[in-house]
Amino acid sequence: MMMNLFSIFDPMTSLSSSMNWISSYYIILFMPNMYWLIPSRWLMMYMLLLKMLTMEFKILLNKNMNKMNLLIYISLFLMVMLNNFMGLFPYIFTSSSHLIMSMTFSLILWISFMLFGWIKNMNYMFIHLVPQGTPAILMPFMVLIESISNIIRPGTLSVRLSANIIAGHLLMTLISSTGNNLSFFFLLLMLLIQSLLIILEISVSIIQAYVISILSTLYSTETN
Repeated sequence: MMMNLFSIFDPMTSLSSSMNWISSYYIILFMPNMYWLIPSRWLMMYMLLLKMLTMEFKILLNKNMNKMNLLIYISLFLMVMLNNFMGLFPYIFTSSSHLIMSMTFSLILWISFMLFGWIKNMNYMFIHLVPQGTPAILMPFMVLIESISNIIRPGTLSVRLSANIIAGHLLMTLISSTGNNLSFFFLLLMLLIQSLLIILEISVSIIQAYVISILSTLYSTETN
């Protein structure tokens, strides 16, 4: 029995262990494999997606583009997108809806960018704290504002992802919880709304993965 709405996001399956996090490994099932000389349609779609992402990241990374950068951001996109998509299946735990997961990779990326920027390009990092054309009297305030905005970046990345996933799932739960007391006509209407929400959630899962990978790419370009 569901005690409250947020119990659907409870990662605990028992008092001794949490097995729901194993759902993050289900994304391996969606990775295409090359078994035959002629590629499958799924593999062709997968390669088309990788090509589109590569072209997109090449524009953002500009002169800083290399194979390692592309591997990091494309892997981040695929991991977040597939985790969001897996959470739409019944009885599968959505790991990307928890800050434990989203904050982990956001902090890892942010700390890596900061260490690289302050060690390799310290002068540029100091210059970046004061935008060009700032009056001298406002420079201390701009340094404070830019420092705070830089510090909260991993939090905004992780909260944006988790909040969007949680909001969609809660809305679907609220609508479906009234199904037992509805007439046949309103039950069909509820099913239609749920179907539209599923389509919306699929698009949200892709958009959020794209947003977090693009923002991570932009943050990395600021350190070079």
